[in-house]
Amino acid sequence: MTTRTAATRRPIRKLLVANRGEIAERVIRSARAMDIATVAVHSDPDADALFVEAADEAVLLPGAASSDTYLRADRIIEAALATGADAIHPGYGFLSENAGFARACAEAGLLFVGPPVEAIEAMGSKIAAKELMAKAGVPVLPGATVDDAEDVDAAAVTAMAAEIGYPLLVKAAFGGGGRGMRIVRESGAVVEAVTGARREAASAFGNGTVFLERFVENPRHVEVQIFGDAHGTVVHLFERECSIQRRYQKIIEEAPSPAVDEALREQLGAAAVAAGAAIGYTGAGTVEFVMAADGEFFFLEVNTRLQVEHPVTEAITGLDLVALQIQVAEGEPLPREVREATITGHAVEARLYAEDPAADYLPGSGTLHRFRVPKLPGVRVDTGVRDGSVVGTNYDPMLAKVIAHGKTRSEAVRKLARALAETRIHGLVTNRDLLVAILREPEFIAGATDTGYLTRHEPAALIGVPDKTTVAVHALAAAVSGQADRRARTRVQRAVPTGWRNVPSAPQLAGYRVGEAEVELTYRFTRDGVEASVDGTPLAGPAVLDAAPDQVDLRVEGVRRRVHTHQVGDTVYCDSVLGSTALVERPRLPEPGIDATPGSLLAPMPGTVVRVVAEPGQRVDAGAVILVFEAMKMEHSVRAPVAGVVAELSVQLGQTVESGEIVAVLTEEEA
Repeated sequence: MTTRTAATRRPIRKLLVANRGEIAERVIRSARAMDIATVAVHSDPDADALFVEAADEAVLLPGAASSDTYLRADRIIEAALATGADAIHPGYGFLSENAGFARACAEAGLLFVGPPVEAIEAMGSKIAAKELMAKAGVPVLPGATVDDAEDVDAAAVTAMAAEIGYPLLVKAAFGGGGRGMRIVRESGAVVEAVTGARREAASAFGNGTVFLERFVENPRHVEVQIFGDAHGTVVHLFERECSIQRRYQKIIEEAPSPAVDEALREQLGAAAVAAGAAIGYTGAGTVEFVMAADGEFFFLEVNTRLQVEHPVTEAITGLDLVALQIQVAEGEPLPREVREATITGHAVEARLYAEDPAADYLPGSGTLHRFRVPKLPGVRVDTGVRDGSVVGTNYDPMLAKVIAHGKTRSEAVRKLARALAETRIHGLVTNRDLLVAILREPEFIAGATDTGYLTRHEPAALIGVPDKTTVAVHALAAAVSGQADRRARTRVQRAVPTGWRNVPSAPQLAGYRVGEAEVELTYRFTRDGVEASVDGTPLAGPAVLDAAPDQVDLRVEGVRRRVHTHQVGDTVYCDSVLGSTALVERPRLPEPGIDATPGSLLAPMPGTVVRVVAEPGQRVDAGAVILVFEAMKMEHSVRAPVAGVVAELSVQLGQTVESGEIVAVLTEEEA
């Protein structure tokens, strides 16, 4: 803990939240509890979002892209002045660590709910930040920076990388969240990594400067929450473990870390407070470290904002970090409960993303037809979506954060696994099953995690595929609930049970697609019950005990289960104790269609082409990059599945493509 001088106090009456999604709703929630009026700003796609509805007032920022809306400091400040707001909370991401925005707020007479401009600037350059941390006695790793120049000096970058040593990490110098991040293991790949990282960083943060740093293989990622006030006090609120990551972005966080004992916690906390004191920090911030297996740790960066994972710290301390941010911005000193905070229990957070872990975490988009997280004791949900929300490609695909708190780590982990397992998410592919699998995996349960966890544990292996019993039960439930729905909507003989026949009926057929697999169900109702088979294999003793359009009570192979069903178009979503399955009905009389040209390469999701690598007539090897497109602030490569010749390129630089659109045609090379 450190102390400094007194500060002027200025109460906030109206707060504009310069962000979107769950963090905007989260800030609004705390502000309302403090009797502070709130203003939301929103893009065109977010017009009907939860956070807009939660705010007292809302201002449209015309457009969809972040660069036209949530990154437009001038528009946001105009909105604040137009609505009479006296303060702006930046949330995280977007402009939250932009010193220019913080300075513009001050010049406009608006309080910026965050650290001083000088603190943001001090941490804005990771090179300067590391030099400052080294002087403050915080252990650091070697690194260098590549400025946001028009062209990349290949020779200079290669020499810089050689001096740092391999492997090294390339990452955005003015942002976080895994954007603009690449790992490089040999000199031949460093220029391409820097070039790609700069494009991604410029798109996400408005600045393409990147930082090169020695990469520690499979360390733990441990961070410390710090808090400072304008009266000179800087304290730490313990550590968080954030080692479960994909694409260098966290998906499961917990507090405290299972690898940190009291002695190490004291060392980490002292280093974090020293870092905060060195830059005169006020408000909420996070000092991130990489930690080796022996407990040796090195400074990574200071995030001069609230973190996505702040709820786990709130859970173990009982503090409202957003309310504290507002109080500190008003000039209030940190209260005693912050200065004397203690750890109570354990908390774990999981981030639910619209993405496909089995397809290299490809982000998804579309309409969220149903989103229901069960209300369980000790479980909290922070979300910006609801039934009917449309998840587009302009922003991060995170749907929600689910947080569980328990007396012990085991209790918290079990609560979270159960809450996620019972969550119903219809309309989008998500990482929910991966999160549940991790929480129930022995190595994670033992606390033996590091940043290489998802390299050792392939997502596909963790998730597995639906077993035959699950597919059979859910297919039968889908068919029977469909019949019940049709019966409920009929105008005659509604009292007749679904599927009832005066005489045994002929078998009925229902075809479904589950993932990439085709499933054929044959069933018929008899006087004694029901007969059914899946892909020609009879089910043992099936019985339909009750059937409704949204729920079926089944007994299959002697086990009774309740299956909840939800049909949207040609897809039936089934949820039961066996898990969740999306069954796409095959049309009984399919209309003739035209197949894509053999060798067609399709866009896996909507996006914008940012780089065309291959040319028509060019021979390419299997795995070669044909083109690169950007979606949800990330770059995605379309690669050649086999060696061959590029027969056709259907898109050009800057073009917007839709999911499933043909972008190139590859003629396979003959053996």
